[in-house]
Amino acid sequence: MKLFANRDYRHLFSAQVIALFGTGLATVALGLLAYDLAGSDAGAVLATALTIKMVMYVVIAPIAGAYADRLPRRMFLTLLDLIRAAVVLALPFVTEIWQIYVLIGVLQAASAAFTPTFQAVIPDIVTEESQYTRALSASQVAYTMESLLSPVLAALALLFMTFNWLFVGTSIGFVVSAALVLSARIPNAAPSGRTGAWARVSSGIIAFARTPTLRGVMGLNLVVAAAGSIVVVNTVNYVRDQLGGTQADVAWMLAASGAGTLIVALILPRVLAQVADRAVMMAGAAVLLLSVAATVGMAMAQLISSLATALIWALIGVGMALIVTPTGRVIRASTPREGLPAAFAAQFSLSHLAWLITYPIAGWIGTAAGFAFAWSVLGVLAAAGASAAIALWPRTRAAATPVAGAHGGLPRADDAAEQALTEQIEHAECVLAAGQCACARPI
Repeated sequence: MKLFANRDYRHLFSAQVIALFGTGLATVALGLLAYDLAGSDAGAVLATALTIKMVMYVVIAPIAGAYADRLPRRMFLTLLDLIRAAVVLALPFVTEIWQIYVLIGVLQAASAAFTPTFQAVIPDIVTEESQYTRALSASQVAYTMESLLSPVLAALALLFMTFNWLFVGTSIGFVVSAALVLSARIPNAAPSGRTGAWARVSSGIIAFARTPTLRGVMGLNLVVAAAGSIVVVNTVNYVRDQLGGTQADVAWMLAASGAGTLIVALILPRVLAQVADRAVMMAGAAVLLLSVAATVGMAMAQLISSLATALIWALIGVGMALIVTPTGRVIRASTPREGLPAAFAAQFSLSHLAWLITYPIAGWIGTAAGFAFAWSVLGVLAAAGASAAIALWPRTRAAATPVAGAHGGLPRADDAAEQALTEQIEHAECVLAAGQCACARPI
């Protein structure tokens, strides 16, 4: 409670939560808007919009991270929130598909600039070390809960209103977020003289290319993106056209995947205290390969079952969490401390690049050639990524041996839990220091 007694942090955290849930609601509404305008071609429209989003994140976020200390941050964050509010409010009035693309480009450019700038503000607001680590943990909890609860909230809202009102609610949320940011006291940072965005990102990419464990992470990024694209891009068309579901059913199906992710996120820290990161992440790859194979089989057999679909979607969420959650630990263990910002920036760019490849496949090929063929292509990509990860990230004795506890031998439960918590906090510190998100899943 001491952390939330800090007025400025309390306002900023509230702004973050409101903006996160607004973005989640807008994502559900965007898929329904695409279906309303394009019908059976909604997957292609949504894929194009999400591809634009990935381009903006890959290009703009590193630049914003490089120059976040050279801007009047409070006014900049407020302006970005107001831009997002205006764009979201305009979406219900579009009548042409190209208008969606233009507005999404502006919206995601603002979001890509907002994230690293917001993350760079926190250490200037919360200066006490113990409270700072709690602030990092609270931020991570907010991101996790949004992925689960946003689709659920959307589903409940759609029981009483049309999806256009989700855009209106999101716009109001961004305005409230802007007001909260404006009410906080955010000091401007002095320019640090850091190298430019390209130098930071390129040095991290070079480190990824030279380090076996990080080369394995690159392969696993492709596995996550290939399976995740099925959920993000194809859910709306599959639920509406194949399952005959409603708008609310689309949101509930997305929530099934989020539930799988959240369950694993809750139990995995204790598992990681006993099991090597590589083993957990390879298990996640196996789960995702089986899940994609199940989607292909379901599509080819024309199995129309909401329950089967929900179970597969939940398994995809489980597999993604098994890979994404330990990724930061692997990067931290494989990189010198001075190289961590560049490494996390590289992971941000490379993971989003993987989604940039798979989004068009899921949407464009899925629309042109059907779900079975598109999901088969994504399955091949997932298998290629998993094979590359196994080959590039060799199993070593050190990687397979649990870290000894404080009393020697295998760690006790208390030691293991403390070690896992410490590593999570250190990972979150590194993420914030990089000004980027280390998750392979797009924000």
